[in-house]
Amino acid sequence: MMAITRRPAPRLADGERTYLNRTPIDTTKAEAQHAAYVDLLRAWGLAVTTLPAEPTLPDSVFVEDAAIVLPEVALVTPLGATSRSAEADLMERALGAVRAQPVVRLAGEARIEGGDVLRLGRHLFIGQGPRTDQQGLDAVARIVADFGYTVTPVRVTGCLHLKTACTALSDETLLINPDWVDAAPFDGLDLLPVDPREPFAANVLRAKGHLAIASSFPRTAGRIRRRGFDVGELDISEFLKAEAGLTCMSVLGAVNTTSEPLIAP
Repeated sequence: MMAITRRPAPRLADGERTYLNRTPIDTTKAEAQHAAYVDLLRAWGLAVTTLPAEPTLPDSVFVEDAAIVLPEVALVTPLGATSRSAEADLMERALGAVRAQPVVRLAGEARIEGGDVLRLGRHLFIGQGPRTDQQGLDAVARIVADFGYTVTPVRVTGCLHLKTACTALSDETLLINPDWVDAAPFDGLDLLPVDPREPFAANVLRAKGHLAIASSFPRTAGRIRRRGFDVGELDISEFLKAEAGLTCMSVLGAVNTTSEPLIAP
């Protein structure tokens, strides 16, 4: 399994904000936290590609938003924030270097970010919030249908992305902030609410049988452990100030070698 990451930009503090007030970010500390994040992925057994920082793109460390990676195809997304549009070109090149499966770039007026896409098996839940529109959902649904995937829209309010409000602890259990996401589409799944004092705690990183949560959310971590899951903790305090979570800083998928990027009609 591979992971693509990117070192944080020196201007990380200048990135987009939607639901949080802008506060100072210690870039030296952010660099150290990002290095620890990469070390964790490697300790989990992932093959990590770390791309250089992009000084003119403050949010470029949040690589998850520029791609949706499935075993059969990788989609390069037209990001919902205009300030981040150049990140799609960078992600297209990065995926082309590590994928043998098709790399497809979504074109047109659609807008969608990878942080709004939660995959459980062959089903995608796609958040409908400030960064992903109906055209984006429809564009993804058309492509992934050819590979046997189904898509369900999920209304998101009060936070930036679906995976700010809901991520998977397993294919049967979701960690969720019910105040920020419509839980109805998840009917039949086991839903574990975050501690209400930790509204941003619903974003956990899951790969190769491992789980991690930001160390800023110990109460929710305790809930996860009491449910029977083994979850590690990682300090990402500087990235939380940038309205981000653990999943935001990596693109995860199958390892491979060469690919020619495609442009989707």
